[in-house]
Amino acid sequence: MKKINIVTTFAIALLLSSCAMKKDLAACQEENKALQTNYVDTKEKLAAANVRVASLEEQLKRQEQAVSALQQSLDKSLSNANQNNISIDKLVDQINESNKYIRHLVEIKSKSDSLNVVLTNNLTRSLSKEELKEVDVQVLKGVVYISLADNMLYKSGSYEINDRAAETLSKIAKIIKDYKDYDVLIEGNTDNVPINRENIRNNWDLSCLRASSVVQALQNQYGVDPKRLTAGGRGEYNPLQPNTTELGKQRNRRTQIIITPKLDEFMELIGQAPEE
Repeated sequence: MKKINIVTTFAIALLLSSCAMKKDLAACQEENKALQTNYVDTKEKLAAANVRVASLEEQLKRQEQAVSALQQSLDKSLSNANQNNISIDKLVDQINESNKYIRHLVEIKSKSDSLNVVLTNNLTRSLSKEELKEVDVQVLKGVVYISLADNMLYKSGSYEINDRAAETLSKIAKIIKDYKDYDVLIEGNTDNVPINRENIRNNWDLSCLRASSVVQALQNQYGVDPKRLTAGGRGEYNPLQPNTTELGKQRNRRTQIIITPKLDEFMELIGQAPEE
C-alpha cells in the first residue's frame, strides 16, 4: 500500500512537471513569435530609415553643390566689383585730369582774350582819328587783326613804304614790342587786276613783297625782334569783297598785321593733354 502511494505521488509529480514544461514551451513559443514579429517590423523600419538617409545624403550633396556654385558666383561678383571699382577710380582720375586740363585751357584763353582786349584798346587809343579811317582793328577767334589800306602804306603800284605810313607803323611797332608773348604775321593782299611792273611777275609777287617791306621796316626802323615776324602773301585769293567795283578792289588791296599767341606754346599745351 505504501509503494502504491509513492508511485502515485511520483506520477502526479511527473504529470505536474510535464504540464509546467508545456506551459513554458508555449510561453517561449509565444515570445519567439512576438520577437519574430518585432524583428521583421524593425528590419522594415531600418530599411525605410536607410532609404531616408540615402535621400537626405543626396539632398545634402545637392545643397553642397548649390552652396559651392553660389560661393563661386559670389567670388566672381566680388572680383568683378573690385575690377569695376578700379575702373571707376581710374575713370574718375581721368575725368579729374581732363577737368584740370580744361580749366587750364580756359584760364589761358581768358588771359589771352583779356590781353587781346587790352592790346586792341591801347592800339586804337594811340591812333588818331585820321589813321583809324585807314586802319581797321579787330579781334577774331582770339587773334588780333590790324588791316591797313595799301594807299596809306605804299607808293602807288609799288611795294615801297611811303613816308605817311611811318608814324602809324611806329605806333603799331610799340604795341608789338610791349606784348612780347605774341608772334606777328604780316600778310599782303591784292585785288585781281594784273600787275605790269618790271621784276614783279604777278599779284603773288606784289603781295609778298609788300609784306616783306613791312616786316623789314618793323625790324630795321622800329626794333621789333625779327624772330617774332613772318612775311607772307595771299595775292588776289583772299578778297574781303567782290572785285566787281572800285570800292571792292580798294578794300581787297590791304596788308594785315596779325598778332597771335605763340604757336610753340600752344602746341606745348596740346602735348599736355591727358591721355584717354
